[in-house]
Amino acid sequence: MSNSHSPLMTTTKLSRRSTLASLGAGLGALALPAWSQAFPARPLRVIVPQPPGGGFDFVARALAERLSKQIGQPVVVENKPGSGTLVGTDLAAKAAPDGYSLLMGSVSNIALNMGLYEKLSYDSLRDFEPVGLAVSYSYTLMARKDLPLNSLKEVVEHARANPDKLSYASAGNGSGQHVLAAALWHLAGVKLVHVPYRGAQAAYQDLLGGRVDLFFDLSSTARTQVQAGTVKALALSGAERNPMHPQVPTITESGVAQLDLESWFGYFVPSKTPAEVQDSLRVELAKVVAQPDLQEVFRKAGGKPLNLSAEQTRSLVRRDVERWSRLVREIGIKAD
Repeated sequence: MSNSHSPLMTTTKLSRRSTLASLGAGLGALALPAWSQAFPARPLRVIVPQPPGGGFDFVARALAERLSKQIGQPVVVENKPGSGTLVGTDLAAKAAPDGYSLLMGSVSNIALNMGLYEKLSYDSLRDFEPVGLAVSYSYTLMARKDLPLNSLKEVVEHARANPDKLSYASAGNGSGQHVLAAALWHLAGVKLVHVPYRGAQAAYQDLLGGRVDLFFDLSSTARTQVQAGTVKALALSGAERNPMHPQVPTITESGVAQLDLESWFGYFVPSKTPAEVQDSLRVELAKVVAQPDLQEVFRKAGGKPLNLSAEQTRSLVRRDVERWSRLVREIGIKAD
């Protein structure tokens, strides 16, 4: 009796192996899309490096609410203020790169900080990838209601004749409000006293109370006070006038300095987050950003909705990081 396999048995075994191999290949091909579709399997968190009530918080919550409905998971906003925007941004940079921790990024913490600090715990271009930018805002320079100066030109002339007599508030050392104002006074050749606060809300309290003279804030949050007449709007930081305040000139129009800055806002993730997860988040956030009702919310708050591709977003972020970090170093502004 021979121990050799019959042709039929050999054919049957080969057939089974072939079937199993095909099945395995099929399952392998399905594995990646199935894994991608499984994300997110639990709540996401958005780290906001500023206290509640300011521009960071406003945009973060507007996006989080709609993104949550889009992906069918809670998107929880966590305010982590401290050291300007450093504490929250550093926390996000060190978070697990799994797509479940997002950063609310802006010109302030992504671009300006790169020039403000000699030794920064993160590198914006190396450690973060943009998921998407949703809106940009100009800043509005406001004066306390009873300040006897009615234009940016008058403020600069008064400051030139009276060095360190006028004061300006910010939401903290290294914040966008601080850097923009410091750059303006530097380029105009005048000296004012900087009064840093822990967030925009505290700065407003002293501006409305007459304890500080001037405050640059995002037009979105400045709008309420300007329209209520509790402060005087002197200038806007954008390249063009804001439709919400058509009577308010830009800094450049005021003739005191050639300077413009618009602060964009969007979600970022640690750069080591898997490409499939980044792509999934980009697709879902893009759907949110395209919603007409959200764009209307941003417009009513004085913002300019953005609709950028992933490549356009990376390009804009890189340009502003390089431009503003260089300008901040040239001016010599320090956060600490």
